[in-house]
Amino acid sequence: MEAAWAAGAVARMLEGGPALWLAPGVPPELPADVGAVVATSGSTGDSKPVVLSRTALRSAAASSQQRLGAPLTWHLALAPHYVAGLMVLVRSHAAGRSPVLGATDLSDARSTGEGDALSIVPTQLHRALRSATVTARLAGFDAVLVGGAALGRELRERAEAAGIRIIETYGMSETCGGCVWDGVPLPGVEVRIVPDARAPEGSGRIALGGQMLFDGYLGGEAPAGEFLTGDFGTFDGTHLVVGGRLDDVVITGGVNVDLGRIRRAVEAREPDAAVLAVPDEEWGVRIVLFATHGDLGAWRGALAADLPRSALPRQFVLVDSLPRTAGGKPDRSALLEWVQS
Repeated sequence: MEAAWAAGAVARMLEGGPALWLAPGVPPELPADVGAVVATSGSTGDSKPVVLSRTALRSAAASSQQRLGAPLTWHLALAPHYVAGLMVLVRSHAAGRSPVLGATDLSDARSTGEGDALSIVPTQLHRALRSATVTARLAGFDAVLVGGAALGRELRERAEAAGIRIIETYGMSETCGGCVWDGVPLPGVEVRIVPDARAPEGSGRIALGGQMLFDGYLGGEAPAGEFLTGDFGTFDGTHLVVGGRLDDVVITGGVNVDLGRIRRAVEAREPDAAVLAVPDEEWGVRIVLFATHGDLGAWRGALAADLPRSALPRQFVLVDSLPRTAGGKPDRSALLEWVQS
């Protein structure tokens, strides 16, 4: 979708114009209260059509602006047909400012000097920090939101040391994008921890609620007041700590291992890497690491400082580049095919 067209279409939709079909396939006739239909950006290559009302979109934008404390000029450096890019345009409309349309590599990112915000993913930040020029320009923004994947501590520290004002966001298509910033829910966002046997001891399944919640998947039922995410974590009433994916807790060699923890350790050293658990006759499942450099011994040695022996990868696959879904996440289905071929 061409960004300039998307910006105008989002403005018209929010002012009562036609709903936006941003999912794959031919759009059906949509109910009048629908604002946009976006696709989930899952890591398996599959996606579901998520129905977002105008009320939810406006609420999410208003709570973002309330947290920031002032209307800002939003810069679009993400695909506008995914929720993160869509919300940049919705927040722009709520702020009463025209969005600045830029390149995804951030090479043309420049603040206006009148209050600016940018929304990106960790891979974009990692690559931007390779350029002293781009890094210096990002330091001129009032807020740089980073979401879509876990932000490694080392990557955040490098960015903040360069003067970049980082805000790590947590959310998904079903919540109009990031609704928890730096662990703190945005105004009006409700967080609850639900007991789940799959979650590590002391944590539970994360449930999110509020006006920013989706109306359900197209053709399905609306959520009953909250959305049960696929993530586990802890919440003390003020601060949410996201532990990882519930389906990322696997048993290898008789030991429970959290793939999310492994991914965070790997991505702290190399964001352009991926971790996968695959069936194994001896271990039950084995941990496979995909990266563009190194070997198994070197990676196991480096990761041993942060991970127990049971969580270290048992197979290494050297790749020229990672296959990614349309949403920019490592394509786990493609990675699994590489291991099995």
